[in-house]
Amino acid sequence: MNEAVIFVGVQGAGKSTFYLQRFFDTHVRINLDMLRTRHRERLLFEACLQAGQSFVVDNTNATVEHRARYVAPARERGFRVIAYFFDVELRYAMRRNRQRPGAKNIPAAGVTGTFRKLQPPTKAEGFDQIFTVGVQEPNQFVVTPDLA
Repeated sequence: MNEAVIFVGVQGAGKSTFYLQRFFDTHVRINLDMLRTRHRERLLFEACLQAGQSFVVDNTNATVEHRARYVAPARERGFRVIAYFFDVELRYAMRRNRQRPGAKNIPAAGVTGTFRKLQPPTKAEGFDQIFTVGVQEPNQFVVTPDLA
């Protein structure tokens, strides 16, 4: 079955590294930073839906509203919709963010703002499965399924 994977977490939580380790060979990466516009993001998203191609939305997806734009259309197309919630401390994300080069380094206020509005994903949103991702240095991830 095709998968629609939605990452949820602040900047610097390790989402892109996790994608490279777990999904690079099997899922298309949809990432607003890389695509630069919502229009391009929507085109790639729609292409994956039409082609039945598994994909990962590698954005912060901090709120229910942000995630809804992906969840409902993917479910309508018969995708298995999975959330990965990156549960990291703010100081960890800030430290990782500071190590990013150039424009990839998000201002501290941006990371803090995302952290404040971060809403953990729930099954009520339409997810078939939710995983919590914890991080251990260096770039080691501990993935725990939500048993609810």
